[in-house]
Amino acid sequence: MIDSEFVNTKVEGNILVVEINRPEKMNALHPPANRDLGEVFDKFAAEKDLWVAIITGAGDRAFSAGNDLRYQAEGGEMFPVPTGFGGLTNRYDLFKPVIAAVNGVAMGGGFEIALACDLIIASDNARFALPEPKVGLAALAGGLHRLPRQIGLKRAMGMMLTGRHVFAEEGKELGFVNDVVPQAELMDAAMKWAGMITECSPSSVRTTKEVAMKGLDTANFQEAFSAKYEAVGRMVKGPDFIEGPLAFSQKRKPNWSGE
Repeated sequence: MIDSEFVNTKVEGNILVVEINRPEKMNALHPPANRDLGEVFDKFAAEKDLWVAIITGAGDRAFSAGNDLRYQAEGGEMFPVPTGFGGLTNRYDLFKPVIAAVNGVAMGGGFEIALACDLIIASDNARFALPEPKVGLAALAGGLHRLPRQIGLKRAMGMMLTGRHVFAEEGKELGFVNDVVPQAELMDAAMKWAGMITECSPSSVRTTKEVAMKGLDTANFQEAFSAKYEAVGRMVKGPDFIEGPLAFSQKRKPNWSGE
């Protein structure tokens, strides 16, 4: 993996940990940081031995405060990053799971990164908001579409139209947070969730995510259920499709191939 001025990475077994490294800016992101994150997740997607990623922010104040408006206001070069904010919000073909470990503030684009992840594990001091309307903007990195799909329109509108701050426990009640833990236990909790995923066949996990996400493309259940998904064909032809039942019958832990 790559480290840069703005991103730290480490690998633990089959788990990649990605840390946004701009704590002095409350991990707000500018185009160079978004580019570096995009490159990290490109490598994560391509590496067959990496099965799950966790993204978090450096320090204990912020996951990410969103777009670095000061950088833009001071004339910093603005350029588009194809994979979007945090290298994730415009990425639609990554079917490996990504966990957001939210330590503190997740505002605007920071919240949109978390919403683009598959699970959100939050510290008890985490705060979420899409406050763009308060500064004459709108949450256009996916938040306006992901939040209603994840928690329902009325609940989402209550956040999006007001820009109000939602703390971790309310986020769990609303349905976009999976787990809330003390801040000191955040990364242990995120690693525990990642570990539960890596106990499963990586092929089955990727298939599960791909079918679930592509199934949401249609509102009709029967059409979604009846559709043919390439991921299913790959799964049934892969070695884990044999290894899983064999390990179960032999009462041993499976040796997943990652393919």
